[in-house]
Parts: sequence; structure tokens; C-alpha cells
Amino acid sequence: MHGGRGVIGRLRGLVAEVGEEDALIDVGGVGYVVRCGARTLGRLPALGDEALIHVETQWTEAAGLRLYGFLAREERQAFVLLQGVQGVGPKAALGVLDVLSPGELAGAVAREDKAAVGRANGVGPKLAQRIVVELKDKAIGGVTLGASPGGGPMAPAPPSAAGEAVAALIGLGVAEVSARRVVDQATLRLGEDADEATLIKAALRELGR
Repeated sequence: MHGGRGVIGRLRGLVAEVGEEDALIDVGGVGYVVRCGARTLGRLPALGDEALIHVETQWTEAAGLRLYGFLAREERQAFVLLQGVQGVGPKAALGVLDVLSPGELAGAVAREDKAAVGRANGVGPKLAQRIVVELKDKAIGGVTLGASPGGGPMAPAPPSAAGEAVAALIGLGVAEVSARRVVDQATLRLGEDADEATLIKAALRELGR
């Protein structure tokens, strides 16, 4: 059941706490507990810094109201699509997005690479195969998984400016977690349209280099 979707779609607030499976986001004095995957938790800004979280709100009788958070809108869309596959719940969907970004997931679906999907915690070979098959022709952020406009296999989505900036920082010797944190902070300040060079300069300033 996906009742309650749209109740909360986005949060902008301070990172108050970060746990093993969730984060506490302080929005005007109200603390929202947001369930996140390991990749998202590792990329959150430092405690006390501002974060912009894209939220998928779900409600079930067993668990009640839960918020699932992501740093990119495409990740939230992929999370929803994954749960449209029979046998995939929130935990497995988060597991897939821990090992594959939306662009990488698109590439795996295009190649029918069930082994890549099967690296996720809680996803066995049969479920990985089902994900690859059922996500054919599904769209994330306007890009159809598994097919190009001409009907052929779709190439993986091109890297984003933020992704390129993270890769550049890692190449300079910055730890991946730190690189993602400062680039995410720069993106939050400068906007999602900021180019790679601008993000790198802002991130290096944050790192004191």
C-alpha cells in the first residue's frame, strides 16, 4: 500500500542526528525522522548544516506513517518504481539504490544485468531478474529504462555535474564521503543548475584547499 503519498514531498532543514538507518531533520524546530539508505546517509551534510531532502511518504497499517528520504528527485522516483515490482518493499528498494544510482540502474536494466541488481541486500537472483524484466520501459525523470527513443538498448544516463565534481575531488585525494558531502552542500547553496567547475571551486573552498 502506498497511501499517503504526497503528504510530505520535500524537507529543507538542519541535520540534527544521523543513525544507521535514518536521519533526524529539524525543520523550524520540528524533528522529522527520515528513513534513508546507506548511500544517502553517507552523503548528508554535517550535523547542524542544512539539507534538502526529497521525501516519499508512505503509510501502512503495520508501520504507520514513514518518510523515506533522498538527495535527488530521480532517486525518489526510482524508489517508487522499484516498489511497483512484485516482491520489492521499501527495504529492498533502498538496498538497490545503495548499490546502483538511477542512471546505473537504467544501464543494468538495458543490459538485463541481473547480477548488478542482485548485489543489493535482500535481493536474490529471482527477484533481481524480476526487477530487470518489470522495469523495462519504465521512466525515471523522463528517461525510459531499458530502451532508447528508437527502441534499442538505452545507454546509461550521462553523469551529472555533481557526479563529475565528486569524481574530480576523489581524483584529488578527497575521501568519497567527504567529496559527496561538500558537493551536496555546494549544490544546495548554488542550485541544481550549477556546472561542474563551479561546484568543484565551491567544494574546494569548503575543504579549505
